[in-house]
Amino acid sequence: MTEEQRIEETDEQRVEEQEVVEEPVEETRPAPVDDSYLRLAADFDNYRKRVARDQASLAQRANESLLNELLPVLDDLERALEAAGERDGGSEEEATLEEGVRLVHRSLQDLVERYGLQEIATEGAFDPHVHEALLTQPGEGAATGDVLQVLQKGYKLGDRVVRPARVIVAE
Repeated sequence: MTEEQRIEETDEQRVEEQEVVEEPVEETRPAPVDDSYLRLAADFDNYRKRVARDQASLAQRANESLLNELLPVLDDLERALEAAGERDGGSEEEATLEEGVRLVHRSLQDLVERYGLQEIATEGAFDPHVHEALLTQPGEGAATGDVLQVLQKGYKLGDRVVRPARVIVAE
């Protein structure tokens, strides 16, 4: 090899080294996290929960409406049983009829209780949240504000009052 060839080779090597050095070094950065799919999944999960909650609320309101329609029937059966209890004696047919009404009443009472309807307690002091005072009168031996008599039973469905108890309150 001649001197010129060596110089050319050396120059070529330097150029290659410079080219290698001059190439930009790419840093390995993590790709930016695209969390839009996570947000979409969370939005869908929230939507699913909201729809389930709305459906449960709709079913609860439908049950409340139906139970509210059944309350007068339950009241009528209770009045029929009270009237039958006031009669002394009676024929065997009347006793059978009374027993039939009692069974229907018990069946309806069990049905509404199964769906969460509860009778409102009326003993003790008047509570304006669950009682409706129709009349006040002096009560012997009763403190002011005590419930003296229940004119119509009240009912709750869960924590919500479906029908307030209509009562007479002591003065």
